[in-house]
Amino acid sequence: MEWAFVGTYGPNLDSERRRLWEELTGLIYLWEVSWCMGGDFNIVRFPSKCSGTHRHLEAMEEFSEFVFDLDLMDLPLLGGEFTWSNVQGLSRLDRFLVSTSWEAYLHELSQKRLPRVCSDHFPIVLDCRGIIGRLRPFKFENMWLAAKGFVDKVRSWWSFYMFTGNPSFVLPCKLKALKQDLKKWNLELFGSIDNQKNTLMEELQDFEVRELTGDLSEEALARKSAVVTYLEKVLLMDEILWRQKFRAFWIKEGDKCMKFFHKVANSH
Repeated sequence: MEWAFVGTYGPNLDSERRRLWEELTGLIYLWEVSWCMGGDFNIVRFPSKCSGTHRHLEAMEEFSEFVFDLDLMDLPLLGGEFTWSNVQGLSRLDRFLVSTSWEAYLHELSQKRLPRVCSDHFPIVLDCRGIIGRLRPFKFENMWLAAKGFVDKVRSWWSFYMFTGNPSFVLPCKLKALKQDLKKWNLELFGSIDNQKNTLMEELQDFEVRELTGDLSEEALARKSAVVTYLEKVLLMDEILWRQKFRAFWIKEGDKCMKFFHKVANSH
């Protein structure tokens, strides 16, 4: 993984902050690598992160726009809400901001506040080893509805479950059993959408190269057609999956903007 780090110390004046955002934007567009920015930005993103402040200031909005426009992630802070304090109050001035590609490469990132000794600022550390794992809650995936025979399969599972007792006991037992069957079925049928997509793309690329050189038999052409059909299905599943993470279903069919989906899903 190739990446660049920027150590940041933000100014106090709003006009100078705007020049800082412009300068950092120029740096990011100068090199096409993953970015990590860390330091004292001297501005909070939200009023709740500064004691005694209740108004959403323009400087806060400009900072948040800078983070969002450049696809940066403001990682969760562990160990405390604020990174600066003195007799005047508390603020969250220090942070790490990373490119979304960091999350793809290091799935569990966090920034942690450490104990301070003699400064108004708490030291923070970027932890790439990950937060202690926790079980993911079960969630119904909308893409399952696009699978042929899905409703019939669920109906057959449901009728097969046999539990005795009053309805308030039987219903959660059947739902728990259904959850296990759905998780197993999802793993067997879909596996990893990204892995399937990459494998099919590579296979299709190989067919395209062979077709250009005239080295493609009738059997291979039929296989290529099957790959294209299945790839379209996998891409549809991927789009449905990200629409659900995106939490917005008002986008019309055909409006595919996966980068935007990823960006908003990461912000959630």
